[in-house]
Amino acid sequence: MRFPTTRHRHRREILDAGFTDAWRQVLSTVMAHWAYLDDDERERLGERAVTLAASLRWEAARGFELSDEITMLIAAEAALIALERPDDSFREVRTVVVHPTTMVMSGQHSQVSGVVSDDPTPIIGQANPFGPVLIAWDAAQFAARHPEEGNNVVFHEFAHKLDMLTGMANGTPPMDDAEQERRWVEACGAAYERVVEGRSRALRPYAGVNPAEFFAVATEVFFDTPDVLVHHEPALYAELAGWYGQDPAARTPRH
Repeated sequence: MRFPTTRHRHRREILDAGFTDAWRQVLSTVMAHWAYLDDDERERLGERAVTLAASLRWEAARGFELSDEITMLIAAEAALIALERPDDSFREVRTVVVHPTTMVMSGQHSQVSGVVSDDPTPIIGQANPFGPVLIAWDAAQFAARHPEEGNNVVFHEFAHKLDMLTGMANGTPPMDDAEQERRWVEACGAAYERVVEGRSRALRPYAGVNPAEFFAVATEVFFDTPDVLVHHEPALYAELAGWYGQDPAARTPRH
């Protein structure tokens, strides 16, 4: 028999309360994407956000104080990219650790296959294949309010978790069939080559680190600055739209 803790009781209270008017008001204030969603999308996003906020283990690092508003915003940003994906798309996510600001990765690490470094490396997020998602709160808060920057750490790290559903992070998340995978590899391969060669006008250089980072960065741009992506990389945009089941470039502000 499991004895309920204060944390478990609080998570149950959030889940039982559901997506309240208070949460609608919070997200309308702190999440710029909220203005671009229709009523149905907002309700479904809110329900998914509540489920993530209540079901995941949330931890604060370095003396940070973790509030319900912080967990709800991060959960809502994650829910947005998986809004039209299966309900269990984040089944491999167990824990989210929120840091107040930039972290420093130490010890041996590698971001490029075959290249290992032990130099201290500042990061604002990280998604571990069999571990937690790490998020720097100041970066997440700023990105949620300023999608025009095209950088969103929550989109980026949770996109890695979608990529990892195949068992590895290789830039190709689960596909419906061989034809979709063929189109995906063709479109992503061509866009990735342009990044590596310094010719991309839509994706920042970090997308050229490896295919996994390419997918994560492409996800950020797809949701945050879709007009840029659809203009400069239409084939890539089409494949992302097909896989995510969303067309951010077609959305307009709803007041």
